[in-house]
Amino acid sequence: MLGQVSANTIGIMANRIARVQALDPARHRIRFSSRKQHVKSRFASRTARAGGVRGASRVAATGGRAGTRTSRGTSGPTCIDLFAGAGGLAEGFRQAGWEILAGADCDPHAAATFRLNFPDAVLYEEPVRRGLATRLLKDLRLKPGRLDCLIGGPPCQSFSYNNHHRSASDERARLFETYLHLVSVLRPKTLVMENVPGMLTIGDGAVLDAVERRLARLGYATATRIIFAEEFGVPQTRRRVFIVATKHGEAGRLIPGGSHGPITKPAPKTNPYVHQWKPRADRPPAPLVTVWDAISDLPRIGNGGGSMKSEYKKEPRTAYQIRARHGSRALFNHTSHELTDTLVKRIEAVPEGGNWRDIPRRLLPAGMKRARKSDHTKRYGRLRRRELASTILTKCDPHWGAYVHPTQDRTISVREAARLQGFPDRFVFAGKYVCRQYEQVGNAVPPPVAKRLAHRIKASLRR
Repeated sequence: MLGQVSANTIGIMANRIARVQALDPARHRIRFSSRKQHVKSRFASRTARAGGVRGASRVAATGGRAGTRTSRGTSGPTCIDLFAGAGGLAEGFRQAGWEILAGADCDPHAAATFRLNFPDAVLYEEPVRRGLATRLLKDLRLKPGRLDCLIGGPPCQSFSYNNHHRSASDERARLFETYLHLVSVLRPKTLVMENVPGMLTIGDGAVLDAVERRLARLGYATATRIIFAEEFGVPQTRRRVFIVATKHGEAGRLIPGGSHGPITKPAPKTNPYVHQWKPRADRPPAPLVTVWDAISDLPRIGNGGGSMKSEYKKEPRTAYQIRARHGSRALFNHTSHELTDTLVKRIEAVPEGGNWRDIPRRLLPAGMKRARKSDHTKRYGRLRRRELASTILTKCDPHWGAYVHPTQDRTISVREAARLQGFPDRFVFAGKYVCRQYEQVGNAVPPPVAKRLAHRIKASLRR
């Protein structure tokens, strides 16, 4: 079934895990050291499965997939994920029945994860540059205007409020120009860009204005919204900007209403970009998903404990946990940072829902001793079981925020962080370094948000 991984694929993934973890990214890339060879072998196997010359014709006509893209039950609408990272957006689109044709990202650790979880997609493990557009058309045998959706977002670090030197002239900010060039060549029917809210204000809105003007010249209607992930069933506080665009109709209709909450948000006059929606009378939204709803079934591990692959010890306790486990035969990535003895003593002093202010002064680092009690309220924070988690960042480090397990004296594991981002347990994060796995999780778009967007966009393509 579309949107799910077959049992055979799960078995293949499990067998590959040990090899992937043991290899550093540079060595792991050797397998696909020649992109042309990889693409050629991929299409050769597809052609063989499709039945020789006639099958090859179908592959060429459908952008690199045997079958007809519009036929139900054989192939869904198509998308390409640029700046894909580990593949959070792609995972949500896959769950909604989309076909992931290709992904592109230059980070070797994220690329290894994308390759592991999307074995049928062509992966370009390289910086996203202008020349990639024509290669995508050639390699995937696409024609301009045939791609259903282009998804992805240029790196957000240059726009983040955590970056005190952010600027519209930052080289990473100019990656939007590259992205828009690819749009002009591929001419997808729709597109989805994701970034941090800081992009709306950088350069007094210059980046957003430039993006919207350029898309308008290319014939796209656009809509920009700040989406609150918790309103889509994600058990954390997370705000992200989504720019959606379409060549057919009004773009605002591509933004779905939430499924949970809603929560209290700023009024439209205060911030017109905040996504406002009204619950349907015939389908009331569900309560917000809490930390404990998401992770209470996972086994206890010690500080720096856990393993790349282990077994579940308890039955799932909530609907969220049942969905998370679907299709997974084992528990992957349930391992955590190893904190120093000093850090462990600090977090041992923090109660559930507490933070650095609960730590005895003698245990605080020098910088925190000078801080006011009203500052840094998330640092060394311990999550509350019945509330939302803090925003999952690229480092689940106690000094960065509230990433201490509610009942255990350790940071949350990679799998717990992935659960709080909405990833299913069958989605495996590659790399032998735990810090790189946390990074991939924190950089990702929560799949539940992507899935809701994907369903709405797919429905618009049918009209």
